[in-house]
Formats: sequence, structure tokens, C-alpha cells
Amino acid sequence: MGNNPEYPTPDDAVPASPARPGGHSAGGEHGRPGIPGPPVPGETDAPQEEYFTEEMMSEAMLDDYSHFAPPAEGEVLQGHVLKVTPTEVIVDFGYKSEGVVPITQFPVAEGKPAVNAGDTIEVMVEKGGTLTPEGYVPLSHRKAQNTKSWDTLEQAFRDNLLVSGHITGRTKGGLMVDVGVEAFMPGSQVDVRPVYNLDSLVGQHIPVRILKLNRRRGNVVVSRKAALETEVTDRKTALLESVAEGVVVQGLVKNLTDYGAFIDLGGIDGLLHVSDMSYGRVTHPSELVQVGQELSLKVLKFDKDKERISLGLKQMAPDPWESVHDRYQIGARVIGRVVSITDYGSFVELEAGVEGLIHISEMTWSRRMKHPSKVVKVGDTVESVILDIKPRDRRVSLGIKQLEDDPWTTVESRYSVGSVVEGRVRKLSEFGAFIEIEEGIDGLVHVSDLSWTKHIKHPSEVLKKGQVVQAVILNIDAPTRRLSLGVKQLQPDQWESFFATHTVGDLVRGRVCRSATFGVFVEVAPGVEALCHSSEIIGGAGKDKPALPVGEDHSFKIIRLNASEKKIGLSYKAAIVDEERQRMAEYQKQAAAVTTATEDAARSEAATPEHDQGEATENAEPAQKPESGE
Repeated sequence: MGNNPEYPTPDDAVPASPARPGGHSAGGEHGRPGIPGPPVPGETDAPQEEYFTEEMMSEAMLDDYSHFAPPAEGEVLQGHVLKVTPTEVIVDFGYKSEGVVPITQFPVAEGKPAVNAGDTIEVMVEKGGTLTPEGYVPLSHRKAQNTKSWDTLEQAFRDNLLVSGHITGRTKGGLMVDVGVEAFMPGSQVDVRPVYNLDSLVGQHIPVRILKLNRRRGNVVVSRKAALETEVTDRKTALLESVAEGVVVQGLVKNLTDYGAFIDLGGIDGLLHVSDMSYGRVTHPSELVQVGQELSLKVLKFDKDKERISLGLKQMAPDPWESVHDRYQIGARVIGRVVSITDYGSFVELEAGVEGLIHISEMTWSRRMKHPSKVVKVGDTVESVILDIKPRDRRVSLGIKQLEDDPWTTVESRYSVGSVVEGRVRKLSEFGAFIEIEEGIDGLVHVSDLSWTKHIKHPSEVLKKGQVVQAVILNIDAPTRRLSLGVKQLQPDQWESFFATHTVGDLVRGRVCRSATFGVFVEVAPGVEALCHSSEIIGGAGKDKPALPVGEDHSFKIIRLNASEKKIGLSYKAAIVDEERQRMAEYQKQAAAVTTATEDAARSEAATPEHDQGEATENAEPAQKPESGE
């Protein structure tokens, strides 16, 4: 290099020494290899104009002169790819020299090496290498990359910085990670939570933090866990400073539960409750969101001390109840989908977030329906009429029966008091029976209108549920939707007939039907019972058996009549006395008749005795004549 005629070196110049990293020689503070340094003390006889420093040289001179400075050992050089052959890559690496890199040191992409002529690559002169027959300097691309990677890793290790790594495979106790050099990541350092399937991470690019580094031994230990913790801490701190109630945040769905979804906001998790996912009905969060989905959410509640954040998804859209009056009016017909059924009605979704209730009483004009499922099913599309709207209570009342005319509006024109109707017994109660005479029209037969004569305690004594019976309409009250019916009115009232044909003092014949401590009840007509008090019975009622046994027929005298209360009082003693009197009267009458007849006969015989004898003599004479003739 010193023999180059363009850059003569003085005989007393400091000889070149091995270069330091960065291109500086070991011989002087400012010198380059082969460049004369400042004058050496004691050598004042040397020509001063031949000794100059870098500052004295022009930039062009330094650039040209640098081609003659040999690269330092281990120095990474920038090379320019001149040519690519099937086996080698020809590289211009400076110093007016060209080198060669084996093609095998380059990665393969789509079946061919990932290097082309004109690319700039990093190379390093092979230590102890000899020139190729073609005169090329042996270079190493792999070593250059490796050296640079170690420099980067050492810098990152000193500054506690994160580096990017690529998980290349699974090994005993952990994973192998490519961070420029091969590094080891223990299984405990893979994640902040235990990972049971390390193979699932192979091939991923991840940020890691260097835990240990030994360049001489080529040993590097990295941790993804530490990188995640640092990242989470940084993001968490930033998030807690920026988040506030009412702001909109971005997050990823982390996992789902029955009651909501946990959202990763970046360093901290927020809860999206199922009730805040939609204004409509949501059975499970999976109907609206999926794990890994990115969402824009509104912060509903924020507790910085406890680091709890409540999020809302439906709050990102206007509340449909605020403008429900603009879209629906009372009396309008609407179509919706049945979303649920309860014992008291069914809920119909009119739109997302707006549901109406069809109460069981608004499903049909008939009262016999037991459950809403008899009319609608979940998922059915039904038409209904809006009965009421209460936005503040978030309620809409709907009706199905209003789609048809109310039969009570025409009941007075179709039925009249006193007419006989037929219907089915729909319900029995303590006070009577409900009979449905047509769809939606029920009439009540009060227990007192079941029989003229019998004392009915419960309608089940006379009627059965589901039985078809006839009844008489007693009253129609359409405004209050009431219809009064009677069953006993189908037959004449025996009591009225009895009171009409009997008076006090009449003797009646009746059968003792039941007894009581105060007397006996006597059936004096079909269904008509009268009371004969003990005081009106000869001898009164005994302790063991009544004076008048049940089932016997006797004559009684009516001593009291009360038509309004349907009460009849009888007397057995009075009847006996009357019967005795009657018999005595008849006897006396018969006796008088006999006496009169006897007296008449006697008087008749006494008045004509001779005449009778003459007649007898005359009558006897002809019988004696034959004898005298003979």
C-alpha cells in the first residue's frame, strides 16, 4: 500500500498497525492505517510538510485512501451484490476489492435464494481465508449477521429493551427462539399464565426480553412473560390515565361467560354485561360477540382504585324507546315475533330493543284459555293491536282478540231476557257455575238458581264441568260484560204452585224426609218441604228416634204459610184432632142418618097396619083355592 505512487509514504512514517473497530489505527489518535501521524518527538530533522493529519486531508483524499486500509478483524462491511450464480454471490465490499459469499448462506424464498444483483448486504472477511482462483476475497454473510445480532442483543440487554423473536421449535423444558441468534425460552417464561400446549406457539413472532446473555459461550435466555408484563404494565398505566366514564374505548373479546364478556382493553379487562350488549333480548353473549372480536365500547362505570371498568355495547346506538312514539301509535296493527311465553302472557319483539306484552286476557274474547301456549308458540310471527305505550316504563301492551269484533257489543241484539240458551259448563265456583253460550260470552248461573226446591251448597251437586246444559237468560248487562242465567227457571216453581193452591188450615198428606232435634221435615209436594215442630207432634221427639219416623206418610195441618221466605208450618196434633173431629162428625152424621131412617120406618109401619093385613090376606087366598076345589 505504501508503494502506491498516488499516495507516497515517507520513509520515517509510522508503520501501519492492526486497525481498531471503526477504521482507526492503533498507532495514533487520529491516524488511519498507512497514513502518517504527527511528528515524533526528537525527529525534528524530518521535513514538516510531509507530515499531515486527517484534518489536513481533503474528503476526497480520505475516501480514496480508505480503499487501501485493510478491514479490521471482525468488522461488518456493507457490500453491493454484483452477480448471483448458482453457487456464489459476488460482492463489492469496498477497499477496491470484491469478495464471494456461498449461496447457501442466504435464505430460500419460493425455491430460489432471496438475493439479487443490486442488493446491499452485510458481509465479513473470513478470518485466515485465501483468495479464490478468480481473485475474490472469501466473505461470510452469516457471520456478519451473527456479529451484528450479538451487538444488538448486547445493547438491548444493557438497556433492558425488548427484541423481536421467532419461535422456531420445541425443546426440552421450553422453546427455541430466533432473535438473530438461537436463544432458549423456558416454559415458565412463555406467558403470564401457564401454557399447556407449547407446540401451538411454534412459528409465531413474539416480543421477548433478554434474561441472560453470554456471547463467548453463545448462550441467550429470553422471556416472553417479562415482555408481556412490561407491555401490560405500560398499557395499563396509560389506560388508567386516559379512561373515564362516557368515553369510547377499543377492546378485544377475551372470553365469554353466561352473564357477559370480558374485554381486553390493553393492560386491563373490562366487563361487558349481557344486559348491556343489546337493547333487544340476548340469551347468551355468544349470540352477539365472539372471542377475538374487536369492539368499540362505551365506559359506563370506572373504579380507578379497584381497577374495574363496566362497558356497554348497546349504548353506542340510540335507545329505541326514546323515539317509540314516533314509530308506534295506540290502535295501530303491528307484526312481531314471539320471543318468550309466560303463564300470564307472551312477549313479542316488534324491533330490536322494543318488546310488547300480549296478556293472556287479551288473546281471546273467550275466558276458557288456560295458558298462552294454546294460542302462540315461541318463534311465531303474529299480528296484534297496540293497546298502550309507556316509554318511561319501557312497556307496550298488545292484544290479539282486538283483531276481531267484541261479541259483547252485539249481545243485546242477539239475545233477550227469558230466552232459553244452551252452553257448556266452563267453570264451577263456590257461588255458581259459568256457562259459555258462545265464543267469548259466558253467563253465570248462581247457586240459588239451580233448583227451586233443593238447598244446593255447591254447584257440583247439580252440574259437572264440561256438561252441556240449557238455561234461561235472567239478565243482560253488556257494559259490565255480565250475563245472568238460571237453570231452575226451566221448570215451574213448585213453591209458587203450592202457595197458590193451599191456605192455612188445609190438611195435607206428606212423607217425613228428615228429622231434626226441633222437629221433622215433611215433603208435602215434589221439592216442597215443610216443618212440623216437636211441639206439634203428639208425645214430642224421643231421644233415640223421632216421634214420626223418617219415611212414613202422615196427615198434617197447615198452620203457617210464608211465601216470601218459602216456609210452611205443619201440625201433626192439629191434623189428628181434625181427623178425629172429622170422623166424629161423619159418625154423628151417619148415626143421625140411621136414626132418621129408623124413625121414618117406624112411623111408616105405624100409620098403615090394617091395610097391610088386608093385603096380606088377599094375597094368601089364591093359594088355598086349589085345595078347596080339590
